[in-house]
Amino acid sequence: MMPVRLAAISAEPLDLDAHLAAVDDPSVGAVTTFVGRVRDHDPDAAAPVVALEYSAHPDAEATLRRIAEEAAGVTGALVAVSHRVGTLEVGDAAVVIAVAAAHRGEAFEVCRAVIETIKTGLPVWKRQVESDGTSTWLGLGG
Repeated sequence: MMPVRLAAISAEPLDLDAHLAAVDDPSVGAVTTFVGRVRDHDPDAAAPVVALEYSAHPDAEATLRRIAEEAAGVTGALVAVSHRVGTLEVGDAAVVIAVAAAHRGEAFEVCRAVIETIKTGLPVWKRQVESDGTSTWLGLGG
């Protein structure tokens, strides 16, 4: 059984239900999800955040699949994960992860490993746009 059912970099809005469907399997007893959304503030911003503009390296989708595969490891967990690119408004989903596993502990652990590794290892950058017109580029880990 392939542990990664979906790994995508997408310019289209992300669909949590599609991620849940991708990991649906009669062998699992626990499903966890994570939705990372654009918020209206940032501790380092001088003004309210109005948008994030994401761009990705051409290898980002392959890297995302590897991140999910490594997080799933030998747990038997199933993973569906996507990251948006393009301009996102406050409230839009930037990252969606669904993890299904036999037990809740594995599902939570794999889901957390995926998002933490995305933050440090996925070649995606964002430009944070503030209401006063200023913007800041943030790279890996931002």
